Amino acid sequence: MTLSLNNVDLMGPVLAQVLLGIVLMFVLYGRRLPAMAKVKPSNEQMQDKAGIHKLPAPARFAAENYNHQFEAPVLFYALCIGAMATGLGGGLSVIFAWTYVGLRIVHSLIHITYNKVMHRFAVFALSNFALIGLFITILADYLD
Repeated sequence: MTLSLNNVDLMGPVLAQVLLGIVLMFVLYGRRLPAMAKVKPSNEQMQDKAGIHKLPAPARFAAENYNHQFEAPVLFYALCIGAMATGLGGGLSVIFAWTYVGLRIVHSLIHITYNKVMHRFAVFALSNFALIGLFITILADYLD
């Protein structure tokens, strides 16, 4: 079986989501390394999740947000790559994919800046609706 990528329009949102993860990795390093140098936690403290709370909030928020990039976005990647490999999905799928990525960017900006949880949650919920929309459009194309 050969794998052919037909719907390359979904590649843009996939690359943008990967770029977000890379940018957040640098934010994580830029915040956590200086914080650890200042606090000088022991290895045991860093292995214990409770010990992480000794780091300043911006360093913790950057780490939490980076970890979030490997939760729901995994479904996004699976849907986009599956749709590209099978030629499923169309213009509406691409709109949902870009909407998802845009909302994930907003979610990350909220999380690593002022971190108002209810704002974050609202954007997170909207991004999940975009993800569901992406799923439905690909599923409908598959069932058609």
